[in-house]
Amino acid sequence: MNTTPPQRPLDRYFAGYAEYYRHPLNQAIGGVAVPAMAWSAVALLWCIPVFGTLAKTGIWAALAMFFAWSYYYRLSRPLGLGMLAVFFVFGCLCRLFEMRLGLAALLWTAAAVFAIGGIAQFVGYRIEGRRPAFLGDLRYLLVGPLWVLARVYRRMGWKY
Repeated sequence: MNTTPPQRPLDRYFAGYAEYYRHPLNQAIGGVAVPAMAWSAVALLWCIPVFGTLAKTGIWAALAMFFAWSYYYRLSRPLGLGMLAVFFVFGCLCRLFEMRLGLAALLWTAAAVFAIGGIAQFVGYRIEGRRPAFLGDLRYLLVGPLWVLARVYRRMGWKY
């Protein structure tokens, strides 16, 4: 009789994702590049206008963050709440950036951050000698930011 408790989907995702981040340098690269790319994805979505609405920008980003957050919250309430805070900060940064420097500056900055983060990620995968995690399972595109947040939780001694 098997007495091991059933593994949560989140634990399986993290175990699979961690296989792509064994090398300490790649872990450090991922710890910076994954959140940077997550912000840049939100910022790029922020820049897509929605004509005929009061809020001309930010709607697509808000929808994407809501759906990602609902997925995260189903996987883990503590991490879901953490990602809610992260998404709030992302939205505030996008709005502040747009107000201060304009939408075009936000667009170009987000594109540059995404490109630099992507290059850094590919360098990390080269260090590992593996293909990018998301090529094996597209869910890893969503799991990445949660994995980074879970590492922060572990360092702080918080449970997720």
